[in-house]
Amino acid sequence: MRFLGTVPAHDLTYSDVFLVPSHSAVTSRLDVDLTPGDGSGCTIPIVSANMNSVTGPLLAATLARRGGLGVLPQDLPLQDLAAAIRWVKEQPVAWDTPVVLAPEQTVAEALKQLPPAEGHGVVLRSAAGEEFGAIPATRLGTALPDARLGDLVHGAMTALDADDLDGPRAAFDVMVAADLEFALVQRHGHIVGTLSRRSALRSNLYRPALDAHGRLRVAAAVGINGDVAAKAIALVAEGVDVLVLDTAHGHQEGMLRALATIKKLGLGIPIVAGNIVTAEGVRDLVDAGADILKVGVGPGAMCTTRMMTAVGRPQFGAVLETAAAARELGAHVWADGGVRYPRDVALALAAGAASVMIGSWFAGTIEAPGQLETDDAGRLYKQSWGMASTKAVHERFGRLDPYELARKELFAEGISSSKIYLDPLRPSLEDLLDMITSGVRSSFTYAGAGSLATFQERAVVGFQSAAGYEEGKALPVSW
Repeated sequence: MRFLGTVPAHDLTYSDVFLVPSHSAVTSRLDVDLTPGDGSGCTIPIVSANMNSVTGPLLAATLARRGGLGVLPQDLPLQDLAAAIRWVKEQPVAWDTPVVLAPEQTVAEALKQLPPAEGHGVVLRSAAGEEFGAIPATRLGTALPDARLGDLVHGAMTALDADDLDGPRAAFDVMVAADLEFALVQRHGHIVGTLSRRSALRSNLYRPALDAHGRLRVAAAVGINGDVAAKAIALVAEGVDVLVLDTAHGHQEGMLRALATIKKLGLGIPIVAGNIVTAEGVRDLVDAGADILKVGVGPGAMCTTRMMTAVGRPQFGAVLETAAAARELGAHVWADGGVRYPRDVALALAAGAASVMIGSWFAGTIEAPGQLETDDAGRLYKQSWGMASTKAVHERFGRLDPYELARKELFAEGISSSKIYLDPLRPSLEDLLDMITSGVRSSFTYAGAGSLATFQERAVVGFQSAAGYEEGKALPVSW
């Protein structure tokens, strides 16, 4: 990457910079390879943040199916974290994970799991494992809230036989021929997943992130306190593919000790550590055993660190410096936080990030943890909160005695409750991935780059005023 013009003395945010087009021989966005070279096994440079309101098993599985990586949060008890890893590993690769409910549950309960959006649906299965078919999500929007789901199933719903489908293109063509938007996928008479036309199409555009056994990849975060070695060994035994050592201030002795402990174990998987924002932090953490550095202090939508403590750093500048330092040491960085638009993801990659971590942007999706809620205007949302907030502290330390818990809550910071609205046009994580990767692919073609490494070499970055940034936004109203 090179700058266009004189570099300002101050640090830069994503809003301060833009990409300049260059001569290009790349003729199509589909010719671009987004694979990061950080050893994570991803095929797109997107990682979901290890936040309780962002990454659960369903989001992790869905993201891996499209080539990214979900990082399960450290606040889950170890047995629950292990169970979540096993669940992700059991999910289908070629088909969508079904949303399973019981036939006696109501439409109102189903609408807390997914909106009446095209291409989605509910699979009905009893506690004994008996399968009753499926209901397209669009049907939920026309049924009475107290109606039993089982009463909405009339006759056998059309199902696709997995063994008869010769790849995603064949599945798409079959659905078009049968005028289906959503269908069950069965093997030997049992439901193994669901499929929509759009998900069949996506299977031709994305490559899943798979482990050596052909299962979906997943990462997990652990803190730096307690028996870190025992936790790491247990998670690797369950099949975790990437381990993230996570604390708000990563450049500290506690992190260095934890990294040294993990390094001695020889786990054979990438170790991510953070958060940091300086080249010095990179050097110390890599020397202690980190393969990937998580970069970002304060840019996240739920984070109040900079306003509470004055500590942090503008994210583009932080990524630029740390990525350069990591490159010299054969390590990599993940840009954690601060992205609001696909442009920001492209800029983080141009600055040298191998992947970009996304938090609140993904919190308002069908696949994110938590139930759908409705505001007074009828808009759907999910709750989100910062990982240093009172809510997060209570979840993390809820098993402490009341006095110790109260002490920790006294110094909590960050937003404890925020409504993250679902985009009616893009309610799913996959919808957002389509938008983000489409924009990033176009960024690559403007730079004349067919791969991430080439993009980071060829990208030209200019500087702009606040007015320049506003000029680039589309008008929300007509002329």
